[in-house]
Amino acid sequence: MLDLTFNLYSIILVFTSLIVMALSIYIAFSLDHLTRWLATTMIFISVWGFFYGFELASSTIEQMLYWVRFQYIGISFAPAVWLMFTLRYTGYRYWSKPVVIIGTFTIPAITLFMVISNDLHHLHYAETFLIDEGTSFPLLGIKKGPYYIIHVIYSYLVFFLGTIILWRRFRKADPLFKNQTRLLIIGGLFPLVFNFFYQTGIIAPLGPIDLTPFAFLFSYLILGIAISKYGLFSIKPIAHGRIMESLTKGVLVFNINQRLIDFNSKAKSFLKQPEKIKIGAQAHEIFKSEERLLQVFKDPKEQSIVFNPAKSEKTIRLEIMPIQENNADQVGLILLFDDLTEEIKTNEQLRKQTEDLQKLNDLKDKFFSIISHDLKGPIFGVKELIHMTHTGMISNEEFFEMVPEVSKNMEQVAILLENLLAWASTQIRKEYLEIQDFDILQLIGQQKKLLDRIANEKQIKIEIKDSPPLVVRGDRNMIDLVLRNLINNSVKFSKPETKVLLSAEPEGMEAKICIQDFGPGISAENLQKIKDGVSFTTRGHQNESGTGLGLILVREYIAKNEGRLEIESELGKGTTFCIYLPLAKKST
Repeated sequence: MLDLTFNLYSIILVFTSLIVMALSIYIAFSLDHLTRWLATTMIFISVWGFFYGFELASSTIEQMLYWVRFQYIGISFAPAVWLMFTLRYTGYRYWSKPVVIIGTFTIPAITLFMVISNDLHHLHYAETFLIDEGTSFPLLGIKKGPYYIIHVIYSYLVFFLGTIILWRRFRKADPLFKNQTRLLIIGGLFPLVFNFFYQTGIIAPLGPIDLTPFAFLFSYLILGIAISKYGLFSIKPIAHGRIMESLTKGVLVFNINQRLIDFNSKAKSFLKQPEKIKIGAQAHEIFKSEERLLQVFKDPKEQSIVFNPAKSEKTIRLEIMPIQENNADQVGLILLFDDLTEEIKTNEQLRKQTEDLQKLNDLKDKFFSIISHDLKGPIFGVKELIHMTHTGMISNEEFFEMVPEVSKNMEQVAILLENLLAWASTQIRKEYLEIQDFDILQLIGQQKKLLDRIANEKQIKIEIKDSPPLVVRGDRNMIDLVLRNLINNSVKFSKPETKVLLSAEPEGMEAKICIQDFGPGISAENLQKIKDGVSFTTRGHQNESGTGLGLILVREYIAKNEGRLEIESELGKGTTFCIYLPLAKKST
């Protein structure tokens, strides 16, 4: 039978332990995982205090040692759980690694085993005895064994390590987290002061009675009430840190003294000297190379400014937000940095694409006009000529007299139609380049034969400069259309009894193909339009119509074949178009 005589000290311990335990269980099951670790520490302290109350109510040494075994469930594991809480609270990423958990809880488990089996080895308690003289009730006396010293050293080291972790992490943090941390540290250190006095015997106001559980229960009672009733730790550093790191903007938070109290890692990418960004740094140290940013601290007001950092091509938007307390006193300043470089580039690309689309729409409207006028006119003319011949309105002799003129018109229609189809192909499905090696002089000769008849009718002679075979690399069909357009243009604008000179020769790693005429030349204004890809039309020497489509295709096809176009022209003397194409490997 257990003979228990409860006194004032034991009643206070048991009653307070039950309250703290109830609060701890409520916190553990009502709040999140982070606060749950602190609640678990409080539960172990409650176990210690509860069974120490029963020890103080016992009258025999056997009863006291019985309750001591239960006390050490709390005494052994409370320091380890406190350390785990501090690791979680400060955001230590490896807190749940097996090596950390095993290393933390191994000694507490050994301590509990040593206490339970102390009668076999006496390593924890070298000797136990009853103190019943000079006290109001019997107390347990102990002589410390070697393992008892190991346990005390471990407990102190773990408590102090957790405290140091807390202080180092939040000594210069936001005031909210700093106050929370101070309360935790005081709650942990305050009971240890009483334990130090108990262990050393320097101050013992109640003799052999250990005041440590009283101090722990008092501290954790206040802490438990603050957590459950007032929402202490409802804003947690780890959650706060994750939110800060998830922001795409750089964040710097300064207090009223212009000292940095918080930031996220993104902020370092916005400044020339990111190593200056650290908790406690002054604003003038961080922005030493950005004098303009220091001005915002002289007149802090809500505003947004855009600037280019020194020796950087970035464009940064800085938002300044004063932190005010009770809508009156300013207590700090938040700076938000946002990189606008890509946004500006994207807007510029969109603007250019809009302009290109507008040009394309204008070109499309123009070519629809061409289809309705330049194509419809000649085709309808042929249709009417055939109809008039068929009905006898004109004789066969008159018909054959008109055929040369009709043929000339249809040649231009054929070239125009070919250009329209090629342009439509580029806009609708894009061309598939069929790159091959071919003799450019052979292609020039074919175009000469094709356009000789039109040139002869205008008394223009097309001549090809004698050259050995010259093999280039490109899309044969595209280059064929390029040559046909340029030679046809030269014939169209040349004066009667003049020449169009064609030549092809190697020049370095390229082939230089030139078409030279002796027509009216091209004005500087129109030369610039050709370079800019702007469509325009001009009439030929015999008033032949043009669309401007041919030169657009020429520029586009030459570029697709990794070539380039150069134009030399002099008003009244003529024009030379020179195409540069890559030579085939066997020609280099």
